[in-house]
Amino acid sequence: MIRKGRVAPGGQREARRPGARHGHRTESARAEAPCAAADPSADPLDPSSNYPAPDSSSSAPEPASRSRRPTRSLKMRAIAYLSRREYSRAELTRKLTPFIEESDAQSSALDPLLDSLEREGWLSDARFAESVMNRRSPRMGASRIVNELRRHGLDQGLVESVGSQLRDTERARALAVWRKKFGEPPQSPADRAKQARFLAMRGFSHATISQVLKGDDDWSDASDE
Repeated sequence: MIRKGRVAPGGQREARRPGARHGHRTESARAEAPCAAADPSADPLDPSSNYPAPDSSSSAPEPASRSRRPTRSLKMRAIAYLSRREYSRAELTRKLTPFIEESDAQSSALDPLLDSLEREGWLSDARFAESVMNRRSPRMGASRIVNELRRHGLDQGLVESVGSQLRDTERARALAVWRKKFGEPPQSPADRAKQARFLAMRGFSHATISQVLKGDDDWSDASDE
């Protein structure tokens, strides 16, 4: 049986191609199917681009030895503190104690460590006392500075030596502090009380305060005790 082709425009018959039956795709049609290849111009950092995602299984976590900082020894910590300023032995002990555990072998080595730091010149109570005296004396009286040294656990003999040095200059220092703050003798009992409280809060003795508020620069050598 001869199949008739479709009549094309112009009167010629168009033969039907072999295999072009309904429901079947030719090899050329299959070749024209879209391909899922990645776009070479896609940005790998753009999540909306057609770029294959990296394999997360290939990125291994950073070793714990790299991400964890090494523990500093007690001596390293002590030297770090002493490099910034002077410390008393008692104060440095309080600073280092939180870094000692009961099971730590260093717990019984703190006193020998402090002894070693003193021998090496890192730690000195005398130097600490001198540092406090130099910082505080321009604006504070002897009793205030002496009490601070006692709180830091300094030896009583060292504290008394510093107190004696401060009392030798107590009057001159009190006058300098008073002049900077007020500069004029009190004009009323209320003014006098105000100026006296100011000097007392800074640790100057009552005898020294009384002489300062009299406005007499030619003071006697009476004791400030």
